[in-house]
Amino acid sequence: MSHTKIEDITILIAEDEKKLLDSMVEYLQIFFAHVYAVEDGESAYVEYNRLRPDIIIADIHMPHLDGLSLIRKIRCQDKQTRIIITTAHSDKEKLLDAIELNLVKYLIKPVQSDKLKQLLFNVVEEIRAQRSTIVLGKGLFWDKEEQRLLQDSKEINLNPSERKVLSLLIDKRGRSVSAIDIFNTLYEDQPERDYSSHAVTSLIKQLRQKLPEGIIKNVYGVGYIFLKK
Repeated sequence: MSHTKIEDITILIAEDEKKLLDSMVEYLQIFFAHVYAVEDGESAYVEYNRLRPDIIIADIHMPHLDGLSLIRKIRCQDKQTRIIITTAHSDKEKLLDAIELNLVKYLIKPVQSDKLKQLLFNVVEEIRAQRSTIVLGKGLFWDKEEQRLLQDSKEINLNPSERKVLSLLIDKRGRSVSAIDIFNTLYEDQPERDYSSHAVTSLIKQLRQKLPEGIIKNVYGVGYIFLKK
């Protein structure tokens, strides 16, 4: 992941230790554009219903409504939101109870910042993989199901050839794609056609004019790579 803030994921943190809460928010705001915080379980449930966050980080011990009770209330209606539990104690009985609540993970305090960051980045990748819409950049999205490119909710016009190749590059984003594979995708209905590097470079040039600068990189001697956000 790049240093650009993640804008398509919302995180809610529920933690009653004010200093720890402020520290977590300050740290996660380096990487995420939408981080919200509350200091008790009841407030967390109110904010959950208001925000419908993608990820919840909840302390197991909180006033008014403890972490496990909060999660049970959420799980009555929502099996999808990713939830991470934090606890200051290895309370085995409580943690065994938490297994049935479909948690991403439980973390023992003090939580290491790098460990939390990597865990969240992994969860972000899982969430994005399940979505039909892929974030390509600020305000730029690719609709996998409808094969549409959107900038700020407005569709960017693509011809059939551009659509085919862009879909291939996005499916393999972060990995190099050979020019031959791009050509074969471009002319999959014409298998007898002789390979032409010019056809590939021309098509890539067209796509680059419709995408953020630098998002498609040349891989010397191989082909091209669509960079991950």
